[in-house]
Amino acid sequence: MKKQRLAAQARLNLDERFAIIGPATRFTPPVRGWIKAVREALGITTAQLAIRMRIKQPSIIDLERSELKGSIELATLRRAAEALDCTLIYALLPNKPLETTVRDRAREFAQRRLEPVRHSMLLEDQTVAEKRADASIDQIVRETNPRLFWD
Repeated sequence: MKKQRLAAQARLNLDERFAIIGPATRFTPPVRGWIKAVREALGITTAQLAIRMRIKQPSIIDLERSELKGSIELATLRRAAEALDCTLIYALLPNKPLETTVRDRAREFAQRRLEPVRHSMLLEDQTVAEKRADASIDQIVRETNPRLFWD
């Protein structure tokens, strides 16, 4: 029970932080990549950036290409950011609040668990009240280890 409360609090804390950050679309990289965009905006040449990073000039071109391909290493991207007097921000931004994701998974979990009951009740010409099933989602989220929702 304590782990469920801790997970719920962690979700709440992260959801609050994500809300401040805003939508991921705010951070869509420029067409030519962040390194090249910032470098050019600052008026820094590839040779000048290479000196600041203590690497050879052709490596800067390789860096910019690897960023575009998505194969650049975080440590290298961080070094480039520092050389450009920038801060690298690395985050995983959920597409919807974490609490919503957990509730959706809890609902699926509950529906899977209720399916055999629904089936046998239908055979007896009875139904499961949907409102009652939805009301139990809060209880399921509170009382069930969220790890079970992902099986």
